[in-house]
Amino acid sequence: MSTPLRVTIWNEFRHETKNPAVQAIYPDGIHHTISQALQTQAAAAGSAIALRTATLDEPNHGLSEEILADTDVLFWWGHCAHGAVADSTVDLVQRHVLEGMGLVVLHSGHFSKIFRRLLGTNCSLKWREKAEKERLWVIEPSHPICQGLGEYIELPHTEMYGERFDIPTPDELLFISWFAGGEVFRSGCTWRRGHGKIFYFRPGHETYPIYHNGEIQRVLYNAAHWARPSMRKKDVCPNSPELEPLPKPPASFGSAGIVQSAKDIQ
Repeated sequence: MSTPLRVTIWNEFRHETKNPAVQAIYPDGIHHTISQALQTQAAAAGSAIALRTATLDEPNHGLSEEILADTDVLFWWGHCAHGAVADSTVDLVQRHVLEGMGLVVLHSGHFSKIFRRLLGTNCSLKWREKAEKERLWVIEPSHPICQGLGEYIELPHTEMYGERFDIPTPDELLFISWFAGGEVFRSGCTWRRGHGKIFYFRPGHETYPIYHNGEIQRVLYNAAHWARPSMRKKDVCPNSPELEPLPKPPASFGSAGIVQSAKDIQ
């Protein structure tokens, strides 16, 4: 039997504990719905998968060194508590991605600390919540993440995300959304950082049953397998000396390290 794909699903788990409308859709939390969906997809495909969940209010946000070392792919869902995630956890997740762990960032996770850290941009966008129809066009049907899908996925009620989406040019653009208001959005993008793969997938607002949709579940399952690491390796040069502090600038550069006048460089 093949080695199980090890997936950890992280959710800040705040809306589901406070908002009755969200509780009605995701009574056990978005993380458990996604976990069950991946389990169902794996059973149908006859593949082995090992699933765990983690939430914001657990010790270390549920993401210790041991758990991340035992994770092939990390799913990330956050919305109202991005700032509550400790920088030490962001550092840890970043290191594991650079060493090969896959990362799947969902919906409003675009504004998470870890996504912005890895992409190096603000990741801002336009949005509007009016339960509009979305048509999610599949523009790379041969890509592994798009396997088993038709030309598009139609969602009758969803939150609009619109361009400009402040992200680096994706390595691959897999999905483009069209909304009833006329906006479009790059809804499925991939990048590589270090040895790790990153996939951003836009659908999934907490007050709509997006993660109960079978086609969306198929994308998540495909993404988990695509992001599975081919290797886990610390990116260091063998026998390299420890980094030393940079030397102080010469006095002529002033306290801010900026040349003060032309005569300072004569």
